[in-house]
Amino acid sequence: MTSRLKLPVIAPLTDGFARRISYLRISLTDRCNYRCTYCMPEEGMVFRPRADLLTFEEIERLLTIFAGLGVRRVRLTGGEPTVRADILELVSRLAAIDKIERVVMTSNGHRFPELAGPLARAGLAEVNISLDTLDAERFRKLTRRGDLTRVIEGIDAALAAGLTVKLNAVALKGENDHEIATLCQFAWNRGITPRFIEHMPMSDGQLYSVQQQLSASEIRGVVASHFGCELVPDSDGDTTLGPSRYWRLDGPASGAKPGRRLGIISAMSEHFCDTCNRLRLSAVGELHTCLAYDDATSLRDILRAGGSDDDVRRSIVDAVAGKREGHQFQLTGDGAPMKHMIAIGG
Repeated sequence: MTSRLKLPVIAPLTDGFARRISYLRISLTDRCNYRCTYCMPEEGMVFRPRADLLTFEEIERLLTIFAGLGVRRVRLTGGEPTVRADILELVSRLAAIDKIERVVMTSNGHRFPELAGPLARAGLAEVNISLDTLDAERFRKLTRRGDLTRVIEGIDAALAAGLTVKLNAVALKGENDHEIATLCQFAWNRGITPRFIEHMPMSDGQLYSVQQQLSASEIRGVVASHFGCELVPDSDGDTTLGPSRYWRLDGPASGAKPGRRLGIISAMSEHFCDTCNRLRLSAVGELHTCLAYDDATSLRDILRAGGSDDDVRRSIVDAVAGKREGHQFQLTGDGAPMKHMIAIGG
């Protein structure tokens, strides 16, 4: 294992709108053992060769530099992060970096029946597992190859390993909107917070249908109507941890206890740009300051050209200085993100 630099915090990494950056999402691979319909095209997907991906040493070095700039939380994404070889070693290395307080992951859960315990022991603290439906046939249709039973086993294994678990569901009108309440109850029965994600027009809009769009207010309406409760903003929700806005059921309800929470990631209908504290590092080392735009800075190229840590640090600071105030997702054409969700990890 390479020695780790213990860098002082030079200054909090802050953009031009006084938003402090403390959260980095790192995509480990653009490959996945699933093929979810809203995440990647059915045909024509070209995966990057292994030589293009950041090595473990490069990831560790970059995260050490980010930690010196004030990043405290790192989320490992993909593709599917658990298909990256030697994932346990990487988690262990990242969890040991000075000033990194929490290493978390987003996963489809397929490999968690066997990996949950080892990942927890390696230093993983939390996992968000994707679960869009509890109907096995619909699950296989949406994922194009997924195994619902195995994912549920992975959720339970993560809980047994002591990991904090949340469930992610992309809300799709006409597909799984009738399961929103069922997914909530499934999560609450396990002491888990469910989170619903608005459908986003990635891949130049080719995977997006406005007819499938379900807004945050519609999601809240479904939950409130089903459980006979009001939904009120959850004052315990910490916007510094991520993009989800949290709500809790308030008042007596049949089938739901007061205080149960859900999160909604409302990138389309209720922007959260004013509290954005996140950056994204792709598997090939491109630093993205916003999911909704394709422009990026290659930190990998700086490393492989022999650049110093100061060179990398300056590039990060410059990129963050250019972070936009907000986004307006375009469906197609100029302004529509061309990148696939699978390549950037959401």
